[in-house]
Amino acid sequence: MAGTYARETETLVIGGGPGGYMAAIRLGQLGRKVLLVERAEIGGECLNRGCIPSKALLHAGGLFRSLRADGEFLGIRSTGLEFDLAATQRGKKAIVEKERQGVKLLLKSAGATVLPGEARFTGPRTAELVGPDGGRERVDFQNAVVATGAIPIELPGFEVDGDRVMNAAQLLDLETLPHSLLVLGGGVSGCELGQFYAEVGVAVTIVELLPNLLPGLEPDLSAELTRALTALGVTVRTGTRATRLERDANGVRLTVDGGAGEETLAADRLFVTIGKRADTARLGCEEAGLERDPRTGFLAVNDRQQTNVPHIYAVGDACRAPMLAHKAYREGVVAAEVIAGRPTRFQFQTIPSVVFTTPELATVGLTRAEAERQGRAPREVKFPYAALGRAHAAHATTGWTKIVAEESTGLLLGVHAAGEGAGEFVTEAGLALEMGATVRDLAGTIHPHPTFSESLQEAAFLWLNEPMHVVRRK
Repeated sequence: MAGTYARETETLVIGGGPGGYMAAIRLGQLGRKVLLVERAEIGGECLNRGCIPSKALLHAGGLFRSLRADGEFLGIRSTGLEFDLAATQRGKKAIVEKERQGVKLLLKSAGATVLPGEARFTGPRTAELVGPDGGRERVDFQNAVVATGAIPIELPGFEVDGDRVMNAAQLLDLETLPHSLLVLGGGVSGCELGQFYAEVGVAVTIVELLPNLLPGLEPDLSAELTRALTALGVTVRTGTRATRLERDANGVRLTVDGGAGEETLAADRLFVTIGKRADTARLGCEEAGLERDPRTGFLAVNDRQQTNVPHIYAVGDACRAPMLAHKAYREGVVAAEVIAGRPTRFQFQTIPSVVFTTPELATVGLTRAEAERQGRAPREVKFPYAALGRAHAAHATTGWTKIVAEESTGLLLGVHAAGEGAGEFVTEAGLALEMGATVRDLAGTIHPHPTFSESLQEAAFLWLNEPMHVVRRK
């Protein structure tokens, strides 16, 4: 693309991650001309450096741990079992490439034009595209969708170097196992990848500044995961501040303070995962007239995904929390449909969230504390997986399903679950919340047996004090 060119499009989509490619596909389906610009790989952070590769590794780690822990009980002999990270990485890369090619095919079938490069606004309806070869192209557009994703927050003094100190993308690509790993940050990425490396034999320590892992998640879910990680051999240090980092050819030394004075933790590598911020600083917001939060990088949007410049939309991590791929999917579709003149909007009430650890953690709707802050009078119950037939058959009895509902009406307010399959049946709970279901509605819905989803129905029975598979309270 050497040289300078100009083109026009109805809609310019900047970023080919979940929100961007969904917007482009939907626009194409609705007969709109769309140009998608992506500076790295189609699929964005989620497909290439996040959701998909991390789940591939977690699956491998879970299989390895299960064979070692449960194999004998299940009649599977695993003598001489070894974990080959390099081979796992080859499988992971094949999965990612297949998924990436699939998204490219979907974009092509929708009629979207895809160009490599970096786009930057030069005005409210113009942008400059700089291609991989340095060539520049002016793009005139009627509408634009910003889907630039997020970048890791860097902590001064703890900068990533890609060798001894790593971010998630770098840790996901390791081909040899370290003997020990420090994880600075007990959020989703820290817990998921920390657990994976612990499952395959690495000594892992997680350091979290706040009092609990997974800050902001339903407290019982955090406590359940902390117990599971500790049982696996992970050292969990919550309420602990990292104060200093030293690194050399042999590893890292992290000085921390948990309230009783400073101490030093040593490991081969340090994984820094303290959060992300919207990647909008290089977007040309000022030239386009866009309002940008200088702290978070977010572009403020309404429920139609419009920014303060109505013909420029923002989706996914570029506009607001939570930073979840499935939220970005929906926002991309909403933006496309609004551009095409369809009546639609984004609703926040029932965005599910899943942490793909063992046990799997899933949540949708309100916690009891959140409901109380809204002035409601909720009651919650928790049905144990230990009373679930499928859990015993699968040797996965750790976990529970909790229902939060309004005491006076039985209106379902939230569902939170820890255990195998939780991330699958949480969608049923989300649909129930969308439909305004009561606990009685859930209890009366026939669930297939034996499944983990039965725990949702059983929790509903328990909330009504009509339990079927636990003893009724007096």
